[in-house]
Amino acid sequence: MHVIADLCIIPLNAGISLSPYVAACEKVLAEAGLQTQLHAYGTNIEGEWDNVMAAVKRCHEVVHEMGAPRVSTILKLGTRTDRLQSMDDKVRSVREKL
Repeated sequence: MHVIADLCIIPLNAGISLSPYVAACEKVLAEAGLQTQLHAYGTNIEGEWDNVMAAVKRCHEVVHEMGAPRVSTILKLGTRTDRLQSMDDKVRSVREKL
């Protein structure tokens, strides 16, 4: 099943700057071959359900390996059965209406 996800991983008790953790997760997502769009408070991800979920799990593992004792995640998911839709399609649809 194709899914578009919005992922925000929050390392807890990991210091003030979280960008090293974000960068590590971006590498995980890229290595998984997923389409991504980084934004100010997370990352949009597009791909097959199992691949996206496996990459989210790997992000947690990597952040823990980097020393974060706790990780909190906000994950929003969207799927469609009527047609295949990409992240770009969704953005383009709104921009056409502006």
